[in-house]
Amino acid sequence: MIDWTDRHCRFFHRQLSKRAVLFTEMVVADAVIHGPRGRLLGFNAGEQPVVLQLGGSDPRKLAEASRIAEGFGYSEINLNVGCPSDRVQSGAFGACLMRVPEVVADCVAAMKTAVRIPVTVKCRLGVDDQDIEPALDAVADGVFAAGADGLWVHARKAWLQGLSPKENREIPPLDYGRVYRLRQRMPGRFIGINGGIGSLSAAREHLTHVDGVMLGRAAYQAPAVLADVDRALFGEGDAVVDLDAVVRRMADYASEHIARGGRLSHVTRHMVGLFTGLPGARRFRQILSEDGNRPGAGPEVLIQALAAVREPASMAA
Repeated sequence: MIDWTDRHCRFFHRQLSKRAVLFTEMVVADAVIHGPRGRLLGFNAGEQPVVLQLGGSDPRKLAEASRIAEGFGYSEINLNVGCPSDRVQSGAFGACLMRVPEVVADCVAAMKTAVRIPVTVKCRLGVDDQDIEPALDAVADGVFAAGADGLWVHARKAWLQGLSPKENREIPPLDYGRVYRLRQRMPGRFIGINGGIGSLSAAREHLTHVDGVMLGRAAYQAPAVLADVDRALFGEGDAVVDLDAVVRRMADYASEHIARGGRLSHVTRHMVGLFTGLPGARRFRQILSEDGNRPGAGPEVLIQALAAVREPASMAA
């Protein structure tokens, strides 16, 4: 979720669900250790529970980055062993670590020693020509033996040669059954599932087989799906979250961000899909995309976009 789930996106998503666990973009361990920590790791307390997603393959560096992150107040650290991007491969981490499960286990063991908060892993079924049965088992056995508190599995292979990161999210076939089999083989371990899950009804079905469901693109592109999470999946609240109230709260948040020197588009770029599938969605998206990117744009743009959604004429949109 690099360039997607930044602090503004997470604050927005938190207004839609109080119970969903939010994940950061992947941050490389070296950047945490040597880079601008406040910018990379800082977050609004209102985002909690929020998980820091780390990338790396050096146990010592990952342990140090985890210690630093714990000091910032994250609720969990997640080691990414699933990202197939060229940048990640050149750094010898991400999905290519599926080939060396012993390294992943060593990383987890070091991270667990360094922090008191949970440490989890996110992986693929395998990479390239690996057989997904032994490949996934090897990673799972290793990380749990090393003390991992959970494993999230993107239910596709990653092809490190020949497919772009975008194609790797769409072309390799989904195999949810493989994740289910892992869960059956490892009772008592937390196994979560990810990949191509686009609705809460689908999430509910997966939860009859595994312990957690992760929504990525679906939650980003049509974030209103999160507005019913607390009621539908946690049995809390009597109704879907009021989207109008969310927009007004985000206008206040944007005002505060602009006062600190930020731009409205830093916030609104994550909100354009809020009304996807609902009357007025196109006009809302248009106003945020055009007016929200103009120099000096302020929070009134969000209020104008909301008003356009609620105008009777928008029923034709």
